[in-house]
Amino acid sequence: MTKIGEKRIHPVRCRGGNMKWRALRLDSGNFSWGTEVVTRKVRVLDVTYNASNNELVRTKTLVKGAIVVVDASPFRQWYEAHYGVKIGLKKGMKAEAEEGEKKSDRVQRKIKARQNGRTLEGSLDHQFSSGRLLAKITSRPGQSGRCDGVILEGPELAFYQKQMQKK
Repeated sequence: MTKIGEKRIHPVRCRGGNMKWRALRLDSGNFSWGTEVVTRKVRVLDVTYNASNNELVRTKTLVKGAIVVVDASPFRQWYEAHYGVKIGLKKGMKAEAEEGEKKSDRVQRKIKARQNGRTLEGSLDHQFSSGRLLAKITSRPGQSGRCDGVILEGPELAFYQKQMQKK
C-alpha cells in the first residue's frame, strides 16, 4: 500500500520478466487541470476521501480513485502568467499592481486576447485562496510507481464535496 511520504519505489519482477514499480511512499505527482489543459508536478498533501474504505483515508493510503488535497501554487503561478490575472485573493484584498515587470506590446496583446474566453469557477477560486486543490488519483501507485491524477472541477467537485460533508 502506498502512503504519503518521501519517495520510495521498489521494482517487482512479474510474469514474463516484466517489471512493476511498487510505490511504497510518494509525496508528489503529475496532476492535470482539464479545462485549462495544463499539467504540473505538485505535492500531495493529504488523503481526504475514498469511496471504497474509510480506513484508507485514516492511514493516508494512495490508491486509484482516492480524493487527495494537492498544493495549488504551481497551477496558480501558471494561471497568473498565462492570463495576467491574480486569482485566489480573499475578499477585501486588492491585487497589487506589478510595476517592476514590464511586458512588451506583443505579450500584452496576447494576454488581452486570452482574457476573452477566460472563466474560473467560484469553487475553484475559493480553493486557490486556501492554497489547496482537491484532486482525484487516476493512476495505480502500487503498480506503476506514480501518483498521477486530475484536478476536480464542475459537477464532479460538487459531488465529492457533498460526499465529504456527509462523513
